[in-house]
Amino acid sequence: MRSPRLAALELRRFGRGKLPRAALVALLLLPLLYGALYLWSFWDPYGRLDRIPVALVNDDQGATADGKRITAGDDITRGLRDSEVFDWHEVSAEQARAGVEDGTYYLSLTMPADLSARIASSAGATPETGALRVRTNDANNYIVGQISRTVFSEVRTAASTKASRSFLDKIFVSFSDIHGATAKAADGADDLNGGIGKAEKGSKDLADGLSAAKKGSGSLATGLEKLDSGAGDLADGTQQVANGTQTLADRVNGVAGKVGPFLKDNEKSIGDTAQLVADSAEAVGAHLDTLVKAAPTAAQGAHAASDALAAVHRARCENPVLPDPACADLEKARDTAAEVATIADDLNTLIADQDGDLTTLRARLGTLQEQAQALADRAPHLSEDLDDAVTRVNALNTGARKVAAGARELHTGLGTASTGAGTLDQGVGRLRTGAEDLTGGMFKLSDGSGRLADGLHDGAARIPDYDEQQRDTRTAVMADPVRLAAQDLHRAANYGTGFAPYFIPLSLWVGAMVAYMLIPPMNRRALAVGASAWRIALAGWLPVAAVGVLQTTALMAVLHWAIGLEMARAAGTVGFLFLVTACFAALVQWLNARFGAAGRILVLALLMLQLTSAGGTYPVQTSPGFFNAIHPWLPMSYVVEALRRLITGGGLQPVWHACVVLVLFTAGALALTALSARRRQVWTMDRLHPELSL
Repeated sequence: MRSPRLAALELRRFGRGKLPRAALVALLLLPLLYGALYLWSFWDPYGRLDRIPVALVNDDQGATADGKRITAGDDITRGLRDSEVFDWHEVSAEQARAGVEDGTYYLSLTMPADLSARIASSAGATPETGALRVRTNDANNYIVGQISRTVFSEVRTAASTKASRSFLDKIFVSFSDIHGATAKAADGADDLNGGIGKAEKGSKDLADGLSAAKKGSGSLATGLEKLDSGAGDLADGTQQVANGTQTLADRVNGVAGKVGPFLKDNEKSIGDTAQLVADSAEAVGAHLDTLVKAAPTAAQGAHAASDALAAVHRARCENPVLPDPACADLEKARDTAAEVATIADDLNTLIADQDGDLTTLRARLGTLQEQAQALADRAPHLSEDLDDAVTRVNALNTGARKVAAGARELHTGLGTASTGAGTLDQGVGRLRTGAEDLTGGMFKLSDGSGRLADGLHDGAARIPDYDEQQRDTRTAVMADPVRLAAQDLHRAANYGTGFAPYFIPLSLWVGAMVAYMLIPPMNRRALAVGASAWRIALAGWLPVAAVGVLQTTALMAVLHWAIGLEMARAAGTVGFLFLVTACFAALVQWLNARFGAAGRILVLALLMLQLTSAGGTYPVQTSPGFFNAIHPWLPMSYVVEALRRLITGGGLQPVWHACVVLVLFTAGALALTALSARRRQVWTMDRLHPELSL
């Protein structure tokens, strides 16, 4: 009898009676119950965290920073309630502590009273770190504690980012304030530079004017010195003339009786003396004209210099934009120039006051000159005109005395004017030197103020000036400078989808294990009639493989349509699972056929080894070395890896690799089962009296 017919006979046994039928139905539904219930319970635990009671304690008292109220505790509380991560219960600190201890709450989150104050301190001189306090109790549930650490880490990061944004926003606002202040300072430096430039030009004009004034004062001093010298000569000459005329008069009047003979004897001397008087009178008259012309010019020059210095002093020192260090020297120069102008005025006044006397003196000098000239002309005839000569000599003597007195007064006045003009010249010289020093200092000051203005403009350009949008952008980046740009390739939709590659093969293994509890691994009739060993192995494998196909179909239908498992390659997944159930059936069949009752224990032990080394939950690299060593030698390792690619997507190389491995395992297991069938056709004492029977 062929193997498929023998397999059909094995399955037909389950149709005889209600109990076998119920057993067959249970056999078909066992993987469904095992796999579906497991996956259903694990399907999306993170999506139901809002059912986990958690205590929330908000003791934050709030704080005020820069006039703005900060309530970090209230903000975090609102955010947590909106997120619906857990079933939050706002309680006191004591209630939270007791609730976590007795299991009323799985954990608690406490915001301390100084949370806002610590966050607000980031804008002060001594920033402090705020702390959120989490209390867990692994005696309640270890996994909830692990989940809470992840959740509260995100809460902490969000709170820290918010605090950092507030702190950094103040920094960027300060940048804008500094930029504005620096820009104003730069504008002020520009104004200062402009004012100093004007002051520099004024100081140069002052120096030029004082240079001209120095020349004028020097000329005035030289001219007055010459006038004074000429006046001295004039005084001496007029005095000599007066003495001579007095002598002449005395002689003429004293010896009038004897004048005739005397005149005859001295006509030539008298003529020479008269001629000398006439020439001297003419020289004095010429010097008077020079003095009268020079005095007003000197006074005007002195006043011009004084007015120029007073104007400079008013412009730079009375209402200054920037205090001028040369003001003290300018004040001295102004006062000295005014004093010199006063002296020049005095000289001019003296000459003006003596204008009548000078006019009289000039007229008298003219008269004296005419008379002296007339006398000189008539000297040869004096003896003939004695009486007239006596009269004229007396008149000449009187005029000479007056001229001498006026010349002395003029010499005294010109001496005073010459001294004042020398003082004026020295003062103007010092003023010119100070003005030149002032011009050099103003040039340096102008150059320095220019560099200051340029530096302030350059500094203002370097200082950031952010608007509100730019501040928000930069604050967001600096508060959270490193973001996780996650790209999840072939992401599992939920927790259950991620664990399906682990639980589905587990349920199929259990299904094969239970199936061989109801169906013998080797057909007894075939063994009894001495059928071929391969026929016996196939006859025992085919019924369970067929049941496995039905189990797989029922399991995947419920997982997809009832629970919601979405597969990237649904047809490929189901087809691959048919191969998986065939392989598992072959392995379980061989262990039962070879080891009998002990084989059932080995099937369970092999299941445990596969579950712990397949890497279905954590990567196998995280397991101890023993499990890493057996990982490549067990079929479930390849099944789990292939199902991940079939359910969530990705390259198919692991799938083809797994198919090859499963085919090899299936063929090897069937070969070993055939070998066991051949051995079972020979009866031994162990078979007649087995040591263990299950």
